[in-house]
Amino acid sequence: MNSAAQAAPPASDYVDRKRHLWLFSLLVPCTALIGPLMYMLVSPKLLWLWMPTLFSYTVIPLLDALIGEDRSNPPEEAVPALEADRYYRYVTYALVPILWLSFLVSVIFLGTHELPWHGTLAVVLAAGGTLGYGLNLGHEMGHKKTTLERWLAKITLALGFYGHFFVEHNRGHHRDVATPADPASARMGESIYRFVFREMPGAFFRAWDLEAERLDRCGKSVWSLDNEIIQPALISIALYATLIAILGLDIIPALLLIAFWGAFQLTQANYIEHYGLLRQQLPNGRYERCQPWHSWNSNHLFSNWALFHLQRHSDHHAHPTRRYQSLRDFPDLPRLPNGYFGMYLVAYFPPLWFKLMDKRLLAAVGRDPARINFEPAKRDRLMRQYALGDSGHAQPDTEVVA
Repeated sequence: MNSAAQAAPPASDYVDRKRHLWLFSLLVPCTALIGPLMYMLVSPKLLWLWMPTLFSYTVIPLLDALIGEDRSNPPEEAVPALEADRYYRYVTYALVPILWLSFLVSVIFLGTHELPWHGTLAVVLAAGGTLGYGLNLGHEMGHKKTTLERWLAKITLALGFYGHFFVEHNRGHHRDVATPADPASARMGESIYRFVFREMPGAFFRAWDLEAERLDRCGKSVWSLDNEIIQPALISIALYATLIAILGLDIIPALLLIAFWGAFQLTQANYIEHYGLLRQQLPNGRYERCQPWHSWNSNHLFSNWALFHLQRHSDHHAHPTRRYQSLRDFPDLPRLPNGYFGMYLVAYFPPLWFKLMDKRLLAAVGRDPARINFEPAKRDRLMRQYALGDSGHAQPDTEVVA
């Protein structure tokens, strides 16, 4: 597969046309504030509370379809200057207080207003969406090496009690991605509802094991304050305890639901990002290095503006330390037909997801079953359903990875 980046203008002439459009990464998460503010300041209509969720799951997919894709890349000679430009970092820094404000306003609104169950649900979904944007921001900054960015990542992840992602993603998912060992890589034939019961607990236990191993090598206790899972967890405990003390015990169910829905935003992203793709196992039992074609890619403009180029996931996994503004598209990648928000909707209906994605998966891997990460219980049925011949490479049962 040709992995060369598409042609780009000379570095001296390069201008990032999306420079100011990255501000959408600040504006879209602010939509969670619209419902409570409109309800309190304009009129107490429950429809206001549903606006953030309706925007995410209807307006954004439509904008992606209408605006289309951008496959342009910055020239490699321009990347050092592009990544050194602090404007792009300031955009991510600015999102941290926005996310905290959105979360706190949503929770306090729930704790101080009598709402019917569907009004409460609307605010829970919007607040959980805020945590989803926080996980995305934690993902972007958690890969960076500066102390400030790494701590901002932990502070943001603490909003949803999901600080273990800082460890799990960087040292677990990136190591095991697109292999049977990875709980965060969905398998062909696996529904999102089955996936969530494998991904959420698997991610936490893998993170804890990885951090325990690191601390043991350093001669420190797993319960040390150097534990990078405990650090954000303490922030979470302080935050949630304060909210419960102020708003009362009745706020606990809402907090739990918001935290779950926030975590589910990550689950559904993981589900679509590597669905069915498999790295090849080498004769020594390890897996080949992760390449751009081991991730599903999307260049849809609006959702990429809202998600710091998360959807250029192929380049991210091949080059994890690249900053969002310099992530590239490559030719011949597995491509999603819409941005993430549109694909989330499809994933909620497994028969529709399988109908849309299974044939795309087969085309992406050249119908080679040795390059497919099958749901084990469905492998034989899928082989028959799609008339796949045995390539002679059985899917490995081992969980040895590079």
